[in-house]
Amino acid sequence: MEFISICFISFVFLFSLSMSLFFLGLNFLLYDLVYFFEWEIFSINSTMMVMVLIFDWISLLFMSFVLFISSLVIYYSKDYMMEDIFINRFIILVLLFVFSMMMMILSPNLISILLGWDGLGLVSYCLVIYYQNVKSYNAGMLTALSNRLGDVALLMSIAWMLNYGSWNFLFYIEFMKTDFQMSVVCMMVILAAMTKSAQIPFSSWLPAAMAAPTPVSALVHSSTLVTAGVYLLIRFSSLFTGTDLGKFLLLISGLTMFMAGLGANFEFDLKKIIALSTLSQLGLMMSILAMGFYKLAFFHLLTHALFKALLFMCAGAIIHNMKNSQDIRDMGSLTVYMPLTISCLNVANLALCGFPFLAGFYSKDMVLEMVLISQLNLFSVFLFFFSTGLTVSYSFRLFYYSFIMTMNQSSMNILNDKSFVMFKSMFGLLIFAISGGAMLNWILFPYSPMICLPLSLKLLTLAVCVIGGLVGYLISNINFFSFNKSLNYYLFSFFSSSMWFMPPLSTIGVTHYPLTMSLNLFKNLDQGWLEFFGIQQSFKLFIKVSSIVQFVQFNNLKIHLTLFVFWMIFLMLLLIMI
Repeated sequence: MEFISICFISFVFLFSLSMSLFFLGLNFLLYDLVYFFEWEIFSINSTMMVMVLIFDWISLLFMSFVLFISSLVIYYSKDYMMEDIFINRFIILVLLFVFSMMMMILSPNLISILLGWDGLGLVSYCLVIYYQNVKSYNAGMLTALSNRLGDVALLMSIAWMLNYGSWNFLFYIEFMKTDFQMSVVCMMVILAAMTKSAQIPFSSWLPAAMAAPTPVSALVHSSTLVTAGVYLLIRFSSLFTGTDLGKFLLLISGLTMFMAGLGANFEFDLKKIIALSTLSQLGLMMSILAMGFYKLAFFHLLTHALFKALLFMCAGAIIHNMKNSQDIRDMGSLTVYMPLTISCLNVANLALCGFPFLAGFYSKDMVLEMVLISQLNLFSVFLFFFSTGLTVSYSFRLFYYSFIMTMNQSSMNILNDKSFVMFKSMFGLLIFAISGGAMLNWILFPYSPMICLPLSLKLLTLAVCVIGGLVGYLISNINFFSFNKSLNYYLFSFFSSSMWFMPPLSTIGVTHYPLTMSLNLFKNLDQGWLEFFGIQQSFKLFIKVSSIVQFVQFNNLKIHLTLFVFWMIFLMLLLIMI
């Protein structure tokens, strides 16, 4: 009963808080309000320790979405983690994670942001290693150490901001634009955001973090940890818009989007496909943010959180029913056995593709049209549109493997839709995955932005989606080709599915050379020449000296008397000379 109560109480509390914050955020947006709350913790000799919180429509809406998804995830965990005897510990870790996220969202101060930022990193490490085995441990270390780079970058930006009166960066944003030295702060914040949002070259930790339980993946990799970097850059967006840093971020995030979309088309692990999909959408958010459209990036961040959390929840239900197998090649004709779950999965997939009038359509379509209307080069436009085609391609590949392919499970299986608790959580997100995009579009953009394009460019997005879907379906259709076509290009598929060799480069690539060098130093110096000429020779010298002293001390009286005579003669000569 205690376990039911902690899940239920957490769900009710977070859900009611989420709804309250949502309507409060609407009020703030309507009247364009920003509130600063200063809490003086203590004051010593006119030096005040103050905690500052900012309440505006961005922070309130984002926090309401985070709390809404986390409430449904906790309710979902009630069934998913039923067999876990430490369920209370799991729920408390998730609540700590949500608290850290709230601390980061509400802080206009770099030091209090660092508290939330570090809390996210630490609790995510605890959650990734929740299933205690070697794979989880390695994934946890990769996650924690990749995020530590971002923490160090934030610490350096805090040190650079010592030139100002306080660390409340929102007060100095306008001045920072003209101050060359403070572009260093912007550079460090971009580095921190790139590590947290897993942009190239820090991308390898995001698929590795799939070792965590699926409810954690639904929360962490949809609306919280990975979007923390995007949220921080939304706050700093006016600093790098139109600068060389913005162009650099646009290139890196465009390549991340392309790399993740390409990798997902060759991946067979269900959770890793969804993780790479998240990485691709993060690249999209970062790139549109680098172009200066922060409201659009925030819009896509919110809509993406809804359907991505739903995708992870459906994946968790499928993995449970498939006897903990995550390989999509074991799936097939699941719609016969699990119609509700697979329907939710495919609605979320279509929302991800940007299917008209679902959640993803409003944000993705507007992003791509703004790309076409902006002054962008051909390479950037290619990355945006090709990555969109790849997104639809891997979505339809997943659709083929779950819907159309013949059943690959054993005849004695437990595939069913009996879990009512899981379905209620999924249904709550399903409603918002269908209607959330239109709702947010009306809220954030009360008047439609003027995008004037020729018909060919207006239909380009739709054409790219249709071609991508066809390609994804055809390369997966084993009956059509008699075998999987992607296996023809083995080296290319190996290169793509290994994320351009980033996981080995991030792990053994970083540790191999320092460890080899230290081994050589240890063998050749510590255990080699330094040992022989240093410690061993000193030891032999001390033995010789001590043996001579011992000989002098323990020999017969002659030596003592002779020395005494010599000493007396020396003293007499000294007295005569004086």
